[in-house]
Amino acid sequence: MLSAFTARPIIELKARDKSKIESILAYGNRVLVGLNTGSLRIYRVNETTEDDEQPAQNGEQNGGDGPESQAPKVKPVDLLREEDKFSRRPVQQLAIIKEASILLSLSDNHVSVYDLQTYALQEKLERTRGATTFAVTSNIVKDPDTGIPTIMSRLAVAVKRKIILWTWQDMELSGDAAEITLVASVKSLTWATGTKIVAGMDPGFVMVNVESQEVQDIVKPGPLGEAGGPGGTRFGAVSSSGMGYMGMGSWVPKPMATRLQEGEMLLAKDVNSLFIDSDGNALDKRQVPWPSAPESLAYSYPYMLSLQPPAKGGLEIRNPDTLNLLQAIALPNANFLHVPQPNISLAHAGKGFLVGSDRCIWRMGAQSYESQIDDLVANGRFDEALSLLNILEDTLLLDKEDRIREIMMLKAGALFELRKFREAMDLFTDAKAPPERVIALYPKSIAGNYSSVESVKDDDSVVDEEETTNGDKAPVESKEAPSTAVNTIGRSMMGRLVGHKKTDSDTASIKSALTNSKEDANANDAASIRGKTSETILPDKTLEGKDLKLAVHALQSYLAQCRVQIKRYIDIDGTLKEALPQQSESQAEEYKPPFHCFIQTTTPLAHVDWAAELLKAAQLVDTTLFRAYMLASPGLAGPLFRLPNFCEPGVVQEKLYETGRYADLIDFLHGKRLHRQALELLAKFGKNEAEEEVSSALQGPQRTVGYLQQLPPEMIDLILEFAEWPLRTDPKLGMEVFLADTENAETLPRHQVVEFLEKIDAKLAVKYLEHIIEELNDLTPEFHQKLVDLFLERLRAHDFEDDEEKQRWRDRLQTFLKTSTNYNTMRVFRQLPADDADYYDARAVVLSKMGNHKQALQIYVFDMKDYAKAEEYCNATYLSTVPPSSPTHSSFHPSSTSPPQPPPEAPEPSIYHVLLSLYLAPPHPHAPNWPPALALLSRHGARLPANTTLDLVPPSLPVKDLASYFRGRIRSANSLLNSERIVARLRGVEKVEVEAAVLLGDANSVDGRGRKVPGGLNRRVVITEERHCAVCHKRFGGSAIRVYADGGVVHSGCLRGSVGRRKTAGGTGAGEKEGVGWR
Repeated sequence: MLSAFTARPIIELKARDKSKIESILAYGNRVLVGLNTGSLRIYRVNETTEDDEQPAQNGEQNGGDGPESQAPKVKPVDLLREEDKFSRRPVQQLAIIKEASILLSLSDNHVSVYDLQTYALQEKLERTRGATTFAVTSNIVKDPDTGIPTIMSRLAVAVKRKIILWTWQDMELSGDAAEITLVASVKSLTWATGTKIVAGMDPGFVMVNVESQEVQDIVKPGPLGEAGGPGGTRFGAVSSSGMGYMGMGSWVPKPMATRLQEGEMLLAKDVNSLFIDSDGNALDKRQVPWPSAPESLAYSYPYMLSLQPPAKGGLEIRNPDTLNLLQAIALPNANFLHVPQPNISLAHAGKGFLVGSDRCIWRMGAQSYESQIDDLVANGRFDEALSLLNILEDTLLLDKEDRIREIMMLKAGALFELRKFREAMDLFTDAKAPPERVIALYPKSIAGNYSSVESVKDDDSVVDEEETTNGDKAPVESKEAPSTAVNTIGRSMMGRLVGHKKTDSDTASIKSALTNSKEDANANDAASIRGKTSETILPDKTLEGKDLKLAVHALQSYLAQCRVQIKRYIDIDGTLKEALPQQSESQAEEYKPPFHCFIQTTTPLAHVDWAAELLKAAQLVDTTLFRAYMLASPGLAGPLFRLPNFCEPGVVQEKLYETGRYADLIDFLHGKRLHRQALELLAKFGKNEAEEEVSSALQGPQRTVGYLQQLPPEMIDLILEFAEWPLRTDPKLGMEVFLADTENAETLPRHQVVEFLEKIDAKLAVKYLEHIIEELNDLTPEFHQKLVDLFLERLRAHDFEDDEEKQRWRDRLQTFLKTSTNYNTMRVFRQLPADDADYYDARAVVLSKMGNHKQALQIYVFDMKDYAKAEEYCNATYLSTVPPSSPTHSSFHPSSTSPPQPPPEAPEPSIYHVLLSLYLAPPHPHAPNWPPALALLSRHGARLPANTTLDLVPPSLPVKDLASYFRGRIRSANSLLNSERIVARLRGVEKVEVEAAVLLGDANSVDGRGRKVPGGLNRRVVITEERHCAVCHKRFGGSAIRVYADGGVVHSGCLRGSVGRRKTAGGTGAGEKEGVGWR
């Protein structure tokens, strides 16, 4: 139970004083007491310190069994004066209007006005004869005309069925009294606002507007379908059920009302209650659960007060938001409450109110709001603490926002202890609880080293042992021990919910307290602590089985939301997305970044590395979420670690390996860029060296090759290290690492790759070199030469399965020698054996690349005796060297100015002439070879000039053998002549077309109306009076003009300026314009 207020008697009537207290009024440091004798006593309240009050409090708490109480050093009140003849009748009610310096008193059914300083009677308001109650209010209002604020005070007096109103503006009475008549006698008056007052009657409550004198019934909402419709009936009305009061001596419960926080009021009649706003409309709130009808109502910020009948003598303090009972104080025979004004505003915060009986007046001293909230939290009343925090103003608390957040987390921890996991996690999410604190509630299988469950379990076991040892509980006689137990247990529970480390666990304090009590043989205190432990903390039950899965499912939603929020502030590389602002030393002590709620730290703020702490929190969230998925939802773990994450690699590796999810483990290591570990696992699984049974997808080099293909070129050393075993196991598959059509494969350092492959197998290096040269068009001479060298090494090694394979390698070499131009021909030629027939073709190709065509043909003619290849060689060489303007390749070009002329006879003999000379005049010791020579003359006679060819023919050769040669020459000459004739005719046609275009222009040119427009030299320009020179802007008249091709007209004298202008504007030369213009 909350101990927010402490009752301290300040005024007690002496035993010989037969008077009774009828009314109380407190203002400033004065307390006015009206007695039943008509006397008025004025007291001054003295502010006492805790030292002054301590002796009296100790005496009360010990029930008088302790040492004798010492008299307080300072009296609570001093009697200043007593007005014996204040009134002839009991003083029933007192009030003041401070601005007018008057005291109002209800006595003898009249309201009288007294001077506040002298207490002398100023006026007895005769119109209030028969008054039963009155109410006073003071408010600051602005004048509607001038806007100047003034203090408006009003007095409302209930006289039977009437309400009589007086108004004071500042210090003066304003106008005459106004009367408002109601339907029944008024029993209570309570101001709702400065202009509206609630009147309580037997038929119910009404809201009266004192300015417009409108009366509005206050109705309670009725359920649909009930008599009266949705509007309900007047609250507090004596209905048919209320007629039972008539059988009780005509007793009808008194209507009561009190003003709560701004814009809200509470109405009560018997045990029924209704909350309304300042306009009289019912609010949607439940009734106050009073056990019996209260005697009096009041509001002392921020609590709602109700006084039970004198027979019960109890003061109830309730939360006006939750309506729950927070504190009950036993006050014998107390029958009225008095709360000094202002009772609803912040100015009243911390001030005590008064409770009175016939013989005594108690002043209620309040604890600080921080202490009250701590008491509620210690007792586990988190909802009440949160409600109170929401009601209190920010200025009354040190750090309201953090306190609310802390209590929300404590409440969530309590819900977690009650196995309400989903509600607890939702509350943790709303409170933005640090992940470390939430995760600590779980066992080590989820929280790892952050778990606090084990330490709490150990401490509780100690408590249980001590309870068993101590035996039965002894009766509690001391009143101080329960208070200590409450505080201790409260701290213990908070410590468990916060999730401290084992060494700092607050449950250890319980254990130590029990041990000390045991050593001191204080059985009563020990029993109190044990009793309170069983009431506050539920016996621990380890999370396991179904409960653990439910808790983990709830944790997943919390961590998923934390993960999304944390990613707003940090990148995957651990750097903040937005740099923190620079702070001075003084600012750094108080600065908290936007993400501070995710970080739980005990170090001073100025020394916190916020970026590192946020990264730590992100790692904790992702790692714990992974553990949660693996335990409760294994299917959701894959998407988590395949995407960028902050999971701790060691935890994930261990868990995935234990569960046999090797493929997922490889994906995780790849995402974390732990490539060496991933490749080591793949090699272990691929070589079938693992003791565990793995899936067929991980066996063999396929998965390793695919992984290596994804690595960037910067990791070439790692790629080459782990590419060896796939190449030795399956060379064709292993080469995909280097031959794949991917950017990574194409950008690998090629020199390193070639050296690596050559060490494994030269054939692999050849394959790679062919790939980069032929497909990737690498023109590096070193690679071309290396490929030739590898071909020759392979051919010289004679390590072939059969002749076909050897022939394929020979063909590949010859093809490369023909197509490549970037190898060293001289070096290659020296490497080719001259007397080995397998290399004749290769030597001929190299000689051709060197330009030694005669030596190449000698190989074909004398060494290989392959005349067909010799002729093919001549054809290829001739086609590669023939100029494009050769007569045999001439063509008609309409734009050319003169026909192409046949080239003069080449000073050097053609390649065919070289071959023919080898046939007819071979070097020693070879003899002339007539058949291939005559075949060559027959097929290529047009390419063999007669003046050099016939010199090689011996005189003894019959002319008939040269017939085919001569026919070819004649046919070639005729073809050239015919071609020249055709070209001449075509140029004549072209000339006619050009002349027509100059004279007539474009035949297809039309104007805007579709009419044909003359062009060329035939075109015309019309000069009118409105047309001006484009240069001098003068009319043409009879002056000479110049016309441009685009139709522009200028004076002939303005031509030079026009040409310059047009050149600058249009970018064309003057010569171009002058050439097409005329005079």
